[in-house]
Amino acid sequence: MFQCPICEQNTSIPVGGASVLPQNLHLGFEVEVAGYMSKMVNSTTHKSHTVKDISTVAKTHQKDITGTLEDAKEVVTKLTGAIVGNNRMIEQVGISKRNAFLAINQAFERLQQLNIGRKEKDTIKEQFEKMVGDIGHYTDMASQILQTHTDHEIVALGGLIPTELQATLKRVQTISLTPNQHSNITASVQTDDLVTQLSKLGEIIVFFPSPSSSTWMSTSVAKVGTRYHVKVQSKTSMGEEYPHGGVEVKGEMRSNTHNGAVVYGEVEDHRDGTYTITLTPQTAGPHQLLITMDGQHVQNSPNDLDVRPKRDYHTLCNAQQVIQCNRPRGVAIHDNGDICVVSENHCIYVFDQTGQLKNTIGRKGSGDGQFSYPSGISIKGDVLYVADTCNHRVQKLTSSGKFLHKFGQQGSDQRQFNRPVAVIIDSNNKLIVSDFNNHRIQIYNENGGWLLTIDGKGSGNHSFQYPWGLALDPQGNIHVAALGSKTIKVFTKEGVYVRMYGDPNGPIGIAIDDEGYSLVSEYSGNCLSIYDTEGNKIHTVGNLKNSYGTTLDPRDGSVFIANWGANTVLKYCVNVM
Repeated sequence: MFQCPICEQNTSIPVGGASVLPQNLHLGFEVEVAGYMSKMVNSTTHKSHTVKDISTVAKTHQKDITGTLEDAKEVVTKLTGAIVGNNRMIEQVGISKRNAFLAINQAFERLQQLNIGRKEKDTIKEQFEKMVGDIGHYTDMASQILQTHTDHEIVALGGLIPTELQATLKRVQTISLTPNQHSNITASVQTDDLVTQLSKLGEIIVFFPSPSSSTWMSTSVAKVGTRYHVKVQSKTSMGEEYPHGGVEVKGEMRSNTHNGAVVYGEVEDHRDGTYTITLTPQTAGPHQLLITMDGQHVQNSPNDLDVRPKRDYHTLCNAQQVIQCNRPRGVAIHDNGDICVVSENHCIYVFDQTGQLKNTIGRKGSGDGQFSYPSGISIKGDVLYVADTCNHRVQKLTSSGKFLHKFGQQGSDQRQFNRPVAVIIDSNNKLIVSDFNNHRIQIYNENGGWLLTIDGKGSGNHSFQYPWGLALDPQGNIHVAALGSKTIKVFTKEGVYVRMYGDPNGPIGIAIDDEGYSLVSEYSGNCLSIYDTEGNKIHTVGNLKNSYGTTLDPRDGSVFIANWGANTVLKYCVNVM
C-alpha cells in the first residue's frame, strides 16, 4: 500500500508489483535526510491530480516548516537563556555555600537553608540542554530539506518535522525557565554530621578568623582617666576581612609598674567583623596593651603603650620661666629641649632649656638663609621650617642654621604668597602655610610642590580673613586662628569645612595637645584662652602683652608663648592629675 500525496488515498500495489502499475504512477526510491529514511513517491498523475497540485501542496508544507523554524528559534533563545541562568544559579549556590561557612564558628544552625538541592539543578540543566539538542536536530534537518530537496521530498517530510518540533515546544512550555534558588532545601544542625554535610556540598574552602592575621588600630599614647579606644579588624588566614561578628575579642592594659595593675576593656561587636575595645587607664607610666581573639594574640599584640597623666589647665596661672627676647613672633621646641624663637630682628634665636642663648641663625636680607620679619616656625626632627613673611617664602634649614631649601615668591598663584605668617608640618610631611594677605591656607609637599588651597574669601561659615596661627588636632584636622574673623575655623586635611569655635579677641597663635584641647593666644585680648574638645572655653590666663605664637613642649606639654609686647618668651608648666 502507498498513499497518494495529494488526496492521501491509499492505493494498493498490484500482485505483479510496481512493474505492472500505470506508467504515470510508480514507487520512487528511499532517501536519507538528516538521518531519517523515508519512502518517497514520485507521481505525475493519480486520478485527476497533476504535478501542479503536488507543487501547491509542497509550498504549503514549506510555509509550515518555515513558520515552525521561527518558533523553534525563539524557543532555543529562551532555553539558552535558561541554561545561562541555571549556570549563574549554580555559581550563586557556590557563593552561598562559602558565605555560610564563614559563619560556622558562630552557630551550626547557619547550615540551615544552605544545603541547596544541587542534583535537582543539574537535572533541570540536563533537560534544558537535551531540548536544545532536539530542536537543533529538527531545525538542521528542516534547513537541509528547504535548501537541497525537491518538492516531492519536502512533501514527504513536511508533516514529520512540524509535528516533532511542536511536541518539543509544548514540553518547554510546561517547564519553568527560572531556576528556584530555594527549592529542595535540606538542613542539619547535628554537629556530629558536620563532615557529612560538608561532603554533600562538594569541594569547599572554609575561612575562619585568624588572630595572627587580624589587625587593630589605635594611638600609642593614652591619658589617665580618659577613655582609650582600640578598633580591631578580624581577618582570615588569607588576609581577607572577615565580614561577620561573634568572635571572642578581649583587650586589657597591663601596667609595667604599680604591681602590674590591669584594666580590662569593654568590647563592642559591630557584627561586621570589626570590634571596638574601650579602656580607661587609671595609672600613668609604661603599659602593655594586649588584644586577643579566641584566646590568641592578634597581630602586633602585646604592644607598648605610654599612659600619661591628664593635664589640669585650670591651675595654669603664672609663668615659671621668662626668657628675654626682642620682639618674638613665633616659638618652637626642639626634641632636645632647645627653644627656637623667630624675631623681628630678622633672625632665629636658639636658647637652651635654662634660657641661655646658644645660637643666632640668619640676618636681614633676601638671600638663602636670610630673613625679613619672619613670623612662624615649626620643627620636625632636626629641620626648621620658617615662614619668612616679608620675603614671601618658606625656608627650610637645619637646626644649626644650614640652608636646605626655599619656595614661594610674592603673588597670589599656587606657589606664591602675600606675607606667609605660619607654617606647620603634618605626619605625612605636608607643609601647611597661612597666606595672610591672600586670606587662604596653602598645602605643599615637603619640597614645596603645591597640593591644595583652602580659600577663605567669600561668605559663609567656611570663609575667614587674615589667617595666622595653625595647629593640627589628634584627628588631623586643621585649626586656623583667623585674626580678622575673630574665631577658630576647623577644616579637614582635604580642606572641607568642619566647624568653628571660640570668640577670641584677636586670635593669633594656637597649639593643640594630644587630647584635643586648644590653647589660643589673643593679641588684642592680652591673654591665653583654653578650649576643650567641644570648643568650650574652660580657662583663661591673663597678664600677657600682645602675644603672638604659642606652642607646646612635645616632651612634657609645657606651654610656651611669644609675648611680643613685653619682649619675652614665657613658659608655663602644666599640672597633672
